Amino acid sequence: MVDGELVPVSGNNPNNNAIRDLLIECLRPFVRAHGLGRVYAEQEYDFNGNVHWPDVSFFRADKRPLLNSFKRVQRFVPDLAIEIVSPNDTFDNLLRKKERYRSCGTEGVWIASPRTREVFVFSARGDRILREDAVLATELIPGFEITVKMLFEADND
Repeated sequence: MVDGELVPVSGNNPNNNAIRDLLIECLRPFVRAHGLGRVYAEQEYDFNGNVHWPDVSFFRADKRPLLNSFKRVQRFVPDLAIEIVSPNDTFDNLLRKKERYRSCGTEGVWIASPRTREVFVFSARGDRILREDAVLATELIPGFEITVKMLFEADND
């Protein structure tokens, strides 16, 4: 449900799953080792009455007390939301979702496009498009880095 309307969503394909899983495999141990917070795949959050589940999400350690492990939808928003573009996604819909995330308090949003091999990064520090050898990083997870190229080669191993 988005703005009171039932919105169809497409399932993930193996390529999108590989990218999501690589991010989880890289982010989760880094975040845990540094006590930075939590990383989840497809966790549902309440964005001002609209439920969305980013492909990957991160929230800082100070939000840990807000996590209800027995509820499907969390009543707070993540600090970083990562969306991997599916074949049925439209850029307009993804930008609207990004706007909702940001207006509800999510500090950073990444939109990864497997087709163009680009990552669109949105944050208070500015918006940018990263390609190939660019390093994907965020001040929300200090010290974590991955190249865009590595991200999109996730399904090639």
